[in-house]
Amino acid sequence: MAGQKKITVVISQAPGRNPAKRELEEELAAALLVENEVDVSLVPHLNDLTADHSGLLYLRRVPGDVVILSWLYPRAARWILDRNGVKGQMGISLLKSAEAGDDEGIPAEEEARPNAIGALEVPKRKLYCLDLRDQSEPRVYLDEIRRIAREASVQTVGLDLMQWIGGSPQPAQLQRYLNPFLPVNGAPGPSAAPAAGGASDAGEVPPPAVATTDEPPKRRWYPIIDYSRCTNCMECIDFCLFGVYGVDTLDRILVEQQDNCKKGCPACSRVCPENAIIFPEHKTPAIAGAEVERDANFKIDLSKLFGAPSALEIAAQERDTELVRDGRDAVGMSVGVPKRQESKPAGPRDALDDLMDDLDKLSV
Repeated sequence: MAGQKKITVVISQAPGRNPAKRELEEELAAALLVENEVDVSLVPHLNDLTADHSGLLYLRRVPGDVVILSWLYPRAARWILDRNGVKGQMGISLLKSAEAGDDEGIPAEEEARPNAIGALEVPKRKLYCLDLRDQSEPRVYLDEIRRIAREASVQTVGLDLMQWIGGSPQPAQLQRYLNPFLPVNGAPGPSAAPAAGGASDAGEVPPPAVATTDEPPKRRWYPIIDYSRCTNCMECIDFCLFGVYGVDTLDRILVEQQDNCKKGCPACSRVCPENAIIFPEHKTPAIAGAEVERDANFKIDLSKLFGAPSALEIAAQERDTELVRDGRDAVGMSVGVPKRQESKPAGPRDALDDLMDDLDKLSV
């Protein structure tokens, strides 16, 4: 079957050992291993992979369209991959979460906002990011993967996992993919990826690139920039006092020193006026990469109606906590907090303006 057109499916494993999550991963991998239209591989949790991890080395060498199943919001997975050199346009998935209503529409093609700076050097191939938290039934994901495989414009992938297994996967063979850091029956795990250049002499994509020297990645915490929303306003670099952000040779904002980020602190995401900064592991969907909108002008913060602190005040408090832990002085709202309403023309009235007027009348 060498030379047959296929689509690559990558399952990014959940951190930890949640049995329900492991069961879903194993059932999907077992079913996909016997599919003729796909090649399947497993890698550790995307957010935890370092730039030189062999899982990412493998992903960078995969040509054509890719389906990525992970325990992350699709937007978060897409921009983690982009940051690590796995680039492509966002493919459209028809998969809905179990809680989604019947009237929820099909997501639109990803399109950079008018003032966004956009990603660089994005090829025409598609990345289809599926959230494994959306459904508990493997069948739903398998049906969607088959639909994508039929419709996607795929490139020749060369290596056929069916040749490797020679039929239905045996438990030991499946174990080798599901637990790539462990030997199977005394045999070492899959070999490391070839040197730079990616393909073997026969032009084939290597098996899942998980070197026996790789250790399971440690949990990581750092921001991801969604360049389809980012306007390069630099408010994040002004606000962050820990040296996380920098600029590239084109004066574009980037996460330069990600390991300087303070674990659990999402303050810069709250400051971003375009909701372009993602912390994939945060418990709040808007910060973790869910498809939610934010008023770019911060016209109104409804939390103030109930006496709660604003997003900027919360961000300043979170930053102060980390400054004090570092033995530095708290700065509160005095440093790097934008005055977004200054020198901005008044926009057209909308429902929020009417709501505020009605509230003002009630208070008289």
